Amino acid sequence: MTHIALFSSGNGTNAENIAKYFDKCSQINVSMVISNKQNAYVHQRAKSLNIPSYNFTKEEIMEGSQLLKLLTVHNIEYIILAGFLLKVPETLLENYHQKIINIHPALLPKHGGKGMYGDNVHKKVIEHGDTKSGITIHYVNEKYDEGEIIFQASCNVLPEDTYEDVANKVHELEYAHFPRVIEEVIIEKKLLLLKKD
Repeated sequence: MTHIALFSSGNGTNAENIAKYFDKCSQINVSMVISNKQNAYVHQRAKSLNIPSYNFTKEEIMEGSQLLKLLTVHNIEYIILAGFLLKVPETLLENYHQKIINIHPALLPKHGGKGMYGDNVHKKVIEHGDTKSGITIHYVNEKYDEGEIIFQASCNVLPEDTYEDVANKVHELEYAHFPRVIEEVIIEKKLLLLKKD
């Protein structure tokens, strides 16, 4: 069994979608939810799914030792960022190299970087007159949205689309692909390890 932790700063729709996807999976278990906001709705979603959730302040996350200890005690092997808005600290990057996965609501390298999340991204897509948007699932490194790309899926942006329309199309892609890609990455890495042994 591979234990994963979901990191989320807000509403937690992606976190809930992932948790429900893995609910009947015998190989992967969502063991906890971590947030940097005490009142984030993701805590309620976790509670309704019987998943423990923990809150850490921004300072505690950046310092990293308490968080790393919690993850280690619970045998967390992968960290999944599902709407997590803080930069991942060096401590976690070192201990979870190529095991922290994020989803970005655009086709990177377009519209990435600090402050580029949620509606900010969809508004940029409209402002730039892009004819396509989509999702990018990638490994996390020390720079915002610059880690190795694992998977991308796109959707058309029509001339009459508002940023809300783009958001809805992108959310559909997130829900359809993110859990499946997480599963594929984890199973593929397990198979590689078995082959090495």
